[in-house]
Amino acid sequence: MIAEFPLWEYLQRKEIVKRSVIQFLIGVLCAVACLLSASPAPAPTETKEQHDARMKWWRGARFGLFIHWGIYSVPAGTYDGKQIPEIGEWIMNNAKIPVARYAAYAKQFNPAKFNPDEWVALAQAAGIKYIVITSKHHDGFAMFKSASSPYNVVDATPFGRDVIAGMAEACRKHGMKLGLYYSQAQDWHHPGGSAMGGHWDQAQDGDMDEYINRIAVPQVREILSKYGPISILWWDTPVGMNAARAARFLPMLNLQPGLITNNRLGGGVDGDLTTPEQFIPATGIPGKDFEVCMTMNDTWGYKSYDSNWKSSEDLVRKLIDTASKGGNFLLNVGPTSEGLIPQPSVDRLKGIGRWMQVNSDAIYGTNAGPFPYLRWGRAARKGSILYLYVFDWPKSGVLRVPIKNKVTASYLLADPKKAIPVTFEGERISLTLPAVAPDPIASVIALRIEGEPAAVPVPSLGRPGRASSVFGPGSGSEKAFDGDHETYWRAAAGQHSAWLEVTLAKPSSIGCVTLIEGWENQSHTRRFRLEYRDGDQWKTIFEGTRIVRSLSRTFDPVKAQVFRLNILEATDAPQIEEMQLLIDE
Repeated sequence: MIAEFPLWEYLQRKEIVKRSVIQFLIGVLCAVACLLSASPAPAPTETKEQHDARMKWWRGARFGLFIHWGIYSVPAGTYDGKQIPEIGEWIMNNAKIPVARYAAYAKQFNPAKFNPDEWVALAQAAGIKYIVITSKHHDGFAMFKSASSPYNVVDATPFGRDVIAGMAEACRKHGMKLGLYYSQAQDWHHPGGSAMGGHWDQAQDGDMDEYINRIAVPQVREILSKYGPISILWWDTPVGMNAARAARFLPMLNLQPGLITNNRLGGGVDGDLTTPEQFIPATGIPGKDFEVCMTMNDTWGYKSYDSNWKSSEDLVRKLIDTASKGGNFLLNVGPTSEGLIPQPSVDRLKGIGRWMQVNSDAIYGTNAGPFPYLRWGRAARKGSILYLYVFDWPKSGVLRVPIKNKVTASYLLADPKKAIPVTFEGERISLTLPAVAPDPIASVIALRIEGEPAAVPVPSLGRPGRASSVFGPGSGSEKAFDGDHETYWRAAAGQHSAWLEVTLAKPSSIGCVTLIEGWENQSHTRRFRLEYRDGDQWKTIFEGTRIVRSLSRTFDPVKAQVFRLNILEATDAPQIEEMQLLIDE
């Protein structure tokens, strides 16, 4: 899929993605003509109330299933006898497979075991409320019958069935909301479609505006008009997109009343959702609806040899972590070319379902909790109820919670009739718990409280910061503390060591740090230390090697005012998107 979007964004920042002035002017003229002639017309600007009403079901759902499926499941990560690195659905690009040779995989795609009713039933049993499936990925192959191109699952494969039609029917039958992923810009098959890193086959060359007019816009019209209610349209990797090109898609969105879109169309179109990929923002994204998309192993599309599976326990806790920050969790499966969801994915979905069967009330309809970090777990809120998800059951039998609100009821969600004793201790309360945790993954305690709980601040959030050097305007040290994972601090070009420092408003007891560096191509750090200043000396909290996309580390609490990330070795100028220090409670 997609691990590509932040990479595209990075390339755009570096001004690699460029188009000529002539192409831009042509695009503007084409877009104006399209907007004048397209039907239906763009919807008027929503009021906040209308927007909230449209988003209500999504905000209540909290848990979705992503399905990456296409003819890339035929090679399953192997080409010419070699295992191709990186994600499975990118094999055509990563291996630079010629267009005609890759297209031949369609003749081998015959998923006779595909049963959309079973897929939807599996999702429902896991507690999932909506499904997003790839209708066309970057390889340009449509998983639906398309009048715009014969390169589709009905016309080009022995299977001959419309996958999207099957999924739409099953979702309607079982009351599951359906969303469709569509790669609007990257298309490695049709001439003119863009490609990350550029084309590698002359068959790909062509005019992007013509591709958008002839293939992309007509196919978006098809998927939004042929399959009944569609709840979400999931764009991806806007390589080569600009405002004029994006504008051609916008009239199509009115074909589905209430449609929700993400932020990956390009051209300055924000959409409804921000989409952190493969990481959970340490502080959530206040003021924005966000959806964390994540794989169960290391790939989105099926790879036969990727066995680096996350455990059910880890996935449940990631669902909880995301919900506790006010976001949705979109968990991926990559079916095989036979039409089967891999058994390890099935097992993990069933494991999640067992936990959700007891605890789903603490997920659906919740909002972000008041605590960005709790050493023993997480917290979320639904009205007057505060849900505490306890990962580490206290051996002492006492759980301390940093609130001072009056508690009118306290009980285990697994046993609501059994009250939990509450003791008030000034600025916090203590809960006396049973000796044994009800659930080994996460036990949920419900507290009914009066009034608004005081939010625990993130002491590093919004602080100006200091750094050893800065790459240039827009990459200052303050960007690492602004809570926006789309901005970053970067050291000066050519630097192979650097430091990033923050001074808190006052000395604080810090017990956790979250670092976000970037994707593999941006991950330059090879050795670092987190330090704090004690008088005129820097003292080490812990040392590490690689940060990569995201690293969260807890440690024995340190009370200090000045902290520093000291990057000792890096392959290129170090870069940090976010560094947040969290108060230990």
